[in-house]
Parts: sequence; C-alpha cells; structure tokens
Amino acid sequence: MTAEAPIAVPEGFTLHTENNSYILRSADNEAFLNPVQEFNRDLSVACIRTWSELLNEEKENKWRQGQEKRARKLEKGPKAKRAKIETSASDAVEEADPGEAKPEVKTDDVPPPSEESGSAESPTKIASDSYKQKEYRPYKSVILEALSATGLRSIRYAKEIPLVKYVIANDLSPTAVAAMRRNIEINGLGGEEGSGQGSSGSAEAGSSQGPAKSPKVRVNEGDACVLMYNHHAEKERVDVVDLDPYGTAAPFIDAAVQCVTDGGLLCVTCTDLAVLATLNYPEKCFSNYGGTSVRAEYCHEAALRLVLNTISTSAARYGRYIQPLLSLSIDFYVRIFVRINSSPTEVKKAFSGCQAFYNQPLGRIVEQVHEASGNINLQYKAHTGPTAADKCPECNSILHIAGPMWSGSLHDTAFVGRVLQHVEASEGKYGTATRMKGMLSVAKEELDIPFYFTPPKIAGFFHCVCPSLDDVASALLNAGHQISRSHAAAGSLKTTATRAELYDMYRSWIKTHPVKMEKISQTSPTHHLLSRELKTEANFKKHPQWMTSKASHVKLVRYQENPLPNWGPGKKAGSGTKRKRDQADD
Repeated sequence: MTAEAPIAVPEGFTLHTENNSYILRSADNEAFLNPVQEFNRDLSVACIRTWSELLNEEKENKWRQGQEKRARKLEKGPKAKRAKIETSASDAVEEADPGEAKPEVKTDDVPPPSEESGSAESPTKIASDSYKQKEYRPYKSVILEALSATGLRSIRYAKEIPLVKYVIANDLSPTAVAAMRRNIEINGLGGEEGSGQGSSGSAEAGSSQGPAKSPKVRVNEGDACVLMYNHHAEKERVDVVDLDPYGTAAPFIDAAVQCVTDGGLLCVTCTDLAVLATLNYPEKCFSNYGGTSVRAEYCHEAALRLVLNTISTSAARYGRYIQPLLSLSIDFYVRIFVRINSSPTEVKKAFSGCQAFYNQPLGRIVEQVHEASGNINLQYKAHTGPTAADKCPECNSILHIAGPMWSGSLHDTAFVGRVLQHVEASEGKYGTATRMKGMLSVAKEELDIPFYFTPPKIAGFFHCVCPSLDDVASALLNAGHQISRSHAAAGSLKTTATRAELYDMYRSWIKTHPVKMEKISQTSPTHHLLSRELKTEANFKKHPQWMTSKASHVKLVRYQENPLPNWGPGKKAGSGTKRKRDQADD
C-alpha cells in the first residue's frame, strides 16, 4: 500500500507515506497531520475521482449534442447547398456520352465562397471540411483545498485523480506553506508558479515565463475565505472546494458555496461532534449551524442534517441549491459531498411545509444567582416544546425542539454505487478499502428517510428482553414496511414504520417475553409505553428479503484499527505555528 520514497530523509524529519504520496514531518509539528484521517482522504479521492468522471461524461454528451446540432444546420446551409449542386453537376458530366455537349452547370443561386477563407476552394471541399468533427478533449477539473496544512491531501488529489488540471493548496501559516512546498517538490509536482505568490489571486496564475513547467499543485499563502471570495465570479469559479478544518467548517461555508462552479463539488468535514451531536453546547450549535442538536440515539445523523441545512441555506442566499451525493458520520467527524447548482426554482423547493407556525423559541436562558456573591450565571438550554404538544403521545415525556435541519436525501444512490464499483475494482489503491466498501455498501441501501433506531435502545425504553436484529427486521418486513441499515451506527435500522407502529411491535414481543411490572414506576415513561393497548400482532418469522439483503451481511467497519496510542481527533499544530483561522485537520 505504500511507495518507497526516492529521497533521503533529512535530519530532524520523519517520512510519512500514504498510498503513493509521502511527506516530511518535522519534530516540532510545524503543520497538522492526523494519520487516522487516511480513511477521510481515501474516501475523498474516490468520490472526487468518480464525480470528475461523471462531470466529464456530462460535458462530453453536451458537446456531442452540440456537434450534431451544428451538423444539422450545415446540411441546410448555403455551403451544403452549393456543394450539393456542384456534386450533382459533376456526376452529370461524368455520365454524359463523349460525343454529347457537356451540360452547363448553373450555380447562380448559390453564394460564392467566403472571401475570408483567403482561397478559392471548391464548394465540395468547403462542405466536407464543415462536417469534420474535432476529437472531444476530456474535461479536467480545478480543485481548491482551502486548509491544506502539510499538503498531503492536495498531493494525493494531484497524483491519484486522472481528470485534474491542477490543485490550489492554501494555508494561512507561513511555516505550513513552507512545509507544503517542500512536500510538493519531493512528490515531483512542483514547477514555475509565476510571480506574486502570497496573494490569494496569484494561486491560479500559471507560468508566464516561456515553456517552464506548470505545477500540478499551486501553493497559496493567505486567508481561506479571502481566496474563495476572490473566486466567486462565475468565470473564476473552481470545480471542487475541499473544506477540512480543525473543528467546525461553519466560518468557511458562505465563501465556499459561492466559488464552486455549477455542477461543482463541495466537500466538507466538521469534527466538532461535541457541538453537533450532543446538547452540551446548544448556543454554540445555533451560532455555528443556525439550529440546535438533539439528545437521541440518532444524534449523529442529526449532526449530518444540521450541517447540510447550513450549506443549503448558505447556498440559497445566492440562488443556488445543493444535491447531496454522500453524507457520512465517521468516528469523531462528519464528511459530506454535495454538488452545487444555480436555479431559483430549485432554491424555492428548499422551503416546504403547510405554512402553519407555532411561536416557539429554539432555546432558553436559565439564570442562577449565587447567594453569597450575588453573581448571576447564565445557562443555555434547549427549549421544551413544540407548543402543539407538550408531551410525547407515546411515553408522555416532555418534547424538546431541535433543528432546523435538512430533511431531504443524505445520499445519491447512483453516485454511491459508482464510487463502490470503483473501490471494489481498485482495492489495492486504498489502505482503508475494506472499511470503504462496508460503509458505502450500507449507504447505498440506506432508506431515504430521517433517522434510525437500534433494537437495544427501544428495548431499554420498555425494560424488556431485547429481540435480535433479525427478529426486528423480519417483523417490520412481515408487516409490509421497508427497512434498511444505517451507516451511522452498527446494529441500527431505518424503517418506513411510524414510531407508534414500531412500539406496537415491541408490545407484541413482550407478550412472549414479559416485563416485571412490579419494578416499573407508574409515573415513568416505561409505564406509559406498556399501558397502551396492542393494536396488531407482530410476525417475527424470518423474512427472506432481509436474509438476502447485502447490507444485512455487511460487517460495518465503524472504526479502523488503532494506528496510534490514544488515537482520535489529534492536536493542533505547535504553538509556534498557530494559525488564526486555518487550523487544518488534514
């Protein structure tokens, strides 16, 4: 899985190799690199490569349609008409008897050859030249990695994605930029970048000094948002923007959605799951993502939907809309791939509902006064609600509000299928191929509905013996509901059944697996769940559809083998290289 570096490692550095790319790392951690993120980088290479092939196919089809349209116009145009008369006349002369007078060729009704051509070529040659089609040139994309750090991700994109024109690798830290340049050179991707490096607009400048080699990775030192805003004009937009920050990507999303071309790809990583997937910091979640998180077993999917909603609302401000291709909750972060397009009509579809409303704050502030000092401490809490119903109709517990969040699709099934095919055909090219196949297989079959559940969690609500995953899946299928796995949690299920129907299935299970009611408080949510009447008997007989489902047999590799002791999100770069905004989680 690794390539031997054709360079000597300088003193004070260690060599990090990933796939066929390698970087030099200094002892003082001058630029951030987390080896655990190899799965993130592998997945990104596969997704961008698949998207670039898809985009190239779309552009080739459009080009061929244009060629056919132009050919049809030429067949009806003056050149084609003159060529037709010339050809017919020539055929008539050749077929005439030797003793007969040659017929007169009349071409008065056909315009003469254009003077712009500079020659008196025959109409036949002019027409034949018009039908000659040039070969289609594959479209190559420009990728902008806003927060590059060591440059490893940009280097891999340049080396492993065939349809890449060049990559713009940006970072705010001078020491990170120096490390990036060094790593680009040892990977053979350097060249003359022209003058003016250091300004955001210079990153795209190619070599203007004769035949000098144009670099495959072009380095820029500057603020990520400034760089992206400099590419917001339609003619200046790039094809792919990759945001992989240390923590939240929220400060960069507005600039990112503006600098991606129509049909382009936006790749976003957020590692702040302590904000996105818990209720520890509801005020921080609202300030970053415009919504509040939820304390539930499906909180990791809610985190994805909060980030997607942020991207969608940011794009809508500029008449643009998103098409999620793949949205994954992975380890300690979320990774999202969306296409960006411009369409006022599609933007309107992002808002849906009956337009009835309830005046309900998203959060509440609790004041606590310290008796001795009189100091006031403020605590920020998620609000109870909504006002339509204060209590859950199933368990009588208090309802809490969450969101707003994206309620549409998380994945594009056809796209995920193409990525999976690529990974299966290229296993030797990715160090985390096994995990990629597992998560992509589950994502491909995942139902296009919000939120999943796990049988043990529901069993915990009832204080009953937990049915197996096969039992729950079969009972739901036997009742006529659809089911799938969720990539976000091992042992999880998604279903088209309502929560009430799911709970009813558990009540049927409890008939043969009784609960000791003497241990259940009459005021507890469990008592309310158990006291409701059973409406339908569930059938737990094994269902053939579940037993033959590919996802049911995929062992979801949720966490890769620990590559380092105490592995996780990793630490920021050393204090000597602290960056103001662009701490990159490469």
